Amino acid sequence: MDSIIVTGNGPLNGDIPIAGAKNACLALMPATLLSEEPLTLTNAPRLSDIKTMTALLESLGAEVTKMQDGKVIAMASHGEISPVADYDIVRKMRASNLVLGPLLARMGHAVVSLPGGCAIGARPMDLHVDALTAMGAEIELKEGYLHAKTNGGLKGAVHELRFASVGATENVLMAATLAKGTTVLKNAAREPEIVDLADCLRKMGAQIEGDGTSTIEIQGVDRLHGATHPVVTDRIELGTYMLAPAFCGGEVTCLGGRIDLIGAFCEKLDAAGIEVTECARGLTVKRRGDRIKAVDIVTEPFPGFPTDLQAQMMALLCLADGTSVLEEKIFENRFMHAPELVRMGANIDVQGGVATVHGVEKMKGAPVMATDLRASVSLILAGLAAEGETIVNRVYHLDRGYERVEEKLGNVGAKIERITGQ
Repeated sequence: MDSIIVTGNGPLNGDIPIAGAKNACLALMPATLLSEEPLTLTNAPRLSDIKTMTALLESLGAEVTKMQDGKVIAMASHGEISPVADYDIVRKMRASNLVLGPLLARMGHAVVSLPGGCAIGARPMDLHVDALTAMGAEIELKEGYLHAKTNGGLKGAVHELRFASVGATENVLMAATLAKGTTVLKNAAREPEIVDLADCLRKMGAQIEGDGTSTIEIQGVDRLHGATHPVVTDRIELGTYMLAPAFCGGEVTCLGGRIDLIGAFCEKLDAAGIEVTECARGLTVKRRGDRIKAVDIVTEPFPGFPTDLQAQMMALLCLADGTSVLEEKIFENRFMHAPELVRMGANIDVQGGVATVHGVEKMKGAPVMATDLRASVSLILAGLAAEGETIVNRVYHLDRGYERVEEKLGNVGAKIERITGQ
């Protein structure tokens, strides 16, 4: 397995280009199943998760061609489409369940493995199932697969999600574009990735209103056509790299960044003493003083503070002047990076879904282990500011969500290298 070695070496200066959003692209790609005409995505990120979704779509019969070093993905589903999403591919990535809605809408039936073989109640696939059932689907779980069918196609319905799930909102949004009548989805997720998907579907001929609010209305149409659509900027990669000069000093411009994508995050940076300036090229970030201030964080659905930036922010607050409290309200068991930060000298106390971080003046490099995607990059960021050498092991998680980390950080002055394992 690969490892990444980071050596703390002072301020960072320069530009970091921000890729298209992984989570947006993973929802946009299954939209190709809704039309026989080509769908082309530009500004696509080059990540292992995108490769997994590509393999899944190809297994269903879609044609996927990557151009311009993977930044452009051209897809077509004009041939025979299989309704079966096999476990061997779906198990690798939770977003694979986003083929369920499009397959049901186009074919009237689908057989889709549960991600990771989980039971419906254990992960929120029940939200997807309840919404599609309200639209006339009959769905049952058999041997780890959701067997879904409709009697004469999906029908518009009024449905309220129990939780503002991004994945369930995306599945319903796609399914409802070809349903008969009007679908009104209440308590819908409001994330920028939802708006991006709706924008793409509108280009394909869908009739959608209300995306970006908690109530989305979709008027079903008979067919969708092809389109070309740029993937929205990845707000999580953006926030991650915005933190680099907060750790090390210096001034970094994140190309393509927009404050409206991460407003709550920017508010916390300001409170911590980090200056963010929006310019024509993106967002420029620098630290106001020698040491940042402690701040409290509560993760919430958009437009609140993103759970996917919690680990990175915790790493920064380990070096703050004072005590910070971080409350994780989205995902359980999402403080697995805390013990690894403690190995580097951090002072963190975790009690259930609350982590209390007592800032220290400095941290020291150490061998640490990445436990998940966001934890991986939080340890790399901590290593940028630590004394000595930090070795981050098991970074295969990292490549699911961050493209060319060593290159992007190295280009602004970080001392970072990847060691390829056997």
